[in-house]
Amino acid sequence: MVGSLVAISFGTVFVLVNSGGLAAPWPLVVRVAGLLVAALLLVGVFRVARRETPAPAQEAAGFMDRRYWLVVALEAVALFGGLSVINNVLDRPEVAVAWVAVVVGVHFFGLAAVWRMPRYHWLGAVMTALGVAGFLVHALGGSAATVGLVSGVGCGAALFATVALALRDATTPRRTA
Repeated sequence: MVGSLVAISFGTVFVLVNSGGLAAPWPLVVRVAGLLVAALLLVGVFRVARRETPAPAQEAAGFMDRRYWLVVALEAVALFGGLSVINNVLDRPEVAVAWVAVVVGVHFFGLAAVWRMPRYHWLGAVMTALGVAGFLVHALGGSAATVGLVSGVGCGAALFATVALALRDATTPRRTA
């Protein structure tokens, strides 16, 4: 549940922050759609959580693991170090979201290993690819708004999709062989 709430929160931030550069009326359309999806996912998460046997100690323990904090520390160093170079040295703030997508995507590979969650390998691959795609869009002359759409809104959608898949798995009866 905690992971789903974090994914919904960051997915919403990715969508809201990175849709603003689009031509009207698209920022409003994308933001409203993102908020609607986030609200629906929240309802789903709370319904599943209410139905399930509570196990908060187990999930919370994952956040106390030293390996988790190592992944987060490395992510923070890469994120802020890279953003400093992108913004202050290269003067290319239009690709900042592409960098964020790459770093956050790569961090999911570490989380997948720490928490033994194979789905995070897929999420990491998708988010990293969306970040790289944002750099390519920029290199090919695309606007900052297009980079934001591909790398930012795309990553928000990937986070939302991951939560939706987790909810599907939690509500689908398991077959026994």
